[in-house]
This record gives sequence, structure tokens and C-alpha cells, in this order.
Amino acid sequence: MELRQRALQVLCIADPEQKTTAALELHAQAATFPIAADARLDAPPDVDLPGRPARPELRRHTEMARRSPATLPGRAVLMHAIAHIEFNAINLALDAVWRFPGMPPAYYRDWLQVAAEEARHFRLLQAHLQTLGHGYGDFPAHQGLWTMCEKTAHDIVARMALVPRTLEARGLDATPQIQKKLRQVGTPDALAAVAILDVILREEIGHVAIGNHWYRFVCDRDSIDPVTHYGVLVRQYEAPRLKPPFNAAARRAAGFSDVEMGWLQNG
Repeated sequence: MELRQRALQVLCIADPEQKTTAALELHAQAATFPIAADARLDAPPDVDLPGRPARPELRRHTEMARRSPATLPGRAVLMHAIAHIEFNAINLALDAVWRFPGMPPAYYRDWLQVAAEEARHFRLLQAHLQTLGHGYGDFPAHQGLWTMCEKTAHDIVARMALVPRTLEARGLDATPQIQKKLRQVGTPDALAAVAILDVILREEIGHVAIGNHWYRFVCDRDSIDPVTHYGVLVRQYEAPRLKPPFNAAARRAAGFSDVEMGWLQNG
């Protein structure tokens, strides 16, 4: 079995437990798989990507109800929303592996590492939800991350620009704000959630750094100015406008330059 083909197979798995297990195993065994970097692969015609369970019910972002994390039900909804983001992030990383040919072997290994770490994040959140009397699928969710994945399926430059270093980078900004609210609640489950988010934030910095690295790689390969072209892509694909406050320390650790931080601040 070739590595990119196996990543596509894992992407097609619908059951979250089976998918996380397969993603972790693929990363652990990656060195044993050959990489056909130049092969053009096709998704199975009878499978909708990504593989996902029948629940949660998917709604538009504007249809999602908001609940206060000051209540236990509100915290369950909040952590479920984060679990859904992490489940989508597994799929996004696997899609980056199988979909785009012609990249160096390190590119495919990097995104497999991301898929495995997102799988661990999802498992942490799923276990936490169970302590709250819930599980993944119990609440509606939205599909914004995968929508951008579909939009950029034909263009690796756009994918690297607008998924890891735009949509996923929003988590670097949002997570400390969520943690602050949970600390104010101060219940044992809220503080346990803060600790889980510490792990996620630390590793998400690395994921965004991987996105930054490969965005600059493909821009350099194609003789594109990464800063100027980013603004073009944001407008072309109608990417969400990023709003302050920005987690400047985390973004700089993830490789955003002073010029890019200035662009964000002056958005």
C-alpha cells in the first residue's frame, strides 16, 4: 500500500473511533509506506468526502445557537464544537496528503503528523465530553472548515494559505479567550477543559507553522510573493475576515512575520 492512497482510505472512514485509530496507526507506520509523490489519485466515486458519521447534524454557521459556558450544558456544547473542529482537522490533514502530488516527502510526513495529533486532540475532547454525559454527535455542528477545503481542492497554494494559516490559525487567537472564560467558571470540569486546551494550543502552533512553511515553499516554487498573494487569495475565495484580538506570541511562534502581523492588524 502506498502512503497517499492509504491516507485517502483513512479519510473515507466514517466512524470517529476507527478514523482516529487508523490515522494514528498510519503516522506510526509511515516510514514503512512508499510515497508515490507524483501519482494523481482519484477519490472513490461512491464515497462522499470526508467520511463522517450520520451525527452531528450539520447546519450553517449562522444557525448555530450560542450558550454560555457558565452553565454545564453550555460547556458541553462548547467542547462539542471544539471536538467537531478537531475531527474536521483530521480530515483536512489527510486530504492535504492524498490530494496534492508533486511535493517533497517531508510535506506528506508533516501532514500525517498533523492528522495524528488532531486525532489525539479529538480523543481527549471525546473523553471529556463523556465525563459531561455527552459524546460527539449529540449537538449540531457546522462545516465551515471543510467548505474551504472543497473550495481549494484544485490549488495547493490556496489550500496552504487559507486552511492552516487562516482558518486553523483562528484557534490560536480564540483558545486563550475560551480558557479565560472557563477559568472564571472554575468548576472541576471547566478547569479540566482548560488543561486539554493547553495541549491543543501548544500543538496547534506547530500545525500552523507547518502550514506557513509549505505556503512559503509553494509560493517560492511558483515565484509568488507570499504576502501580496495572500490578500489576493483571501478576496478570491472569500475567506473569513480575521478580527482582533490576535495571539501575537502564538502567531509569531507559528512563523508569522512582522509584515504579516501588520497586515492582520490593519486588515
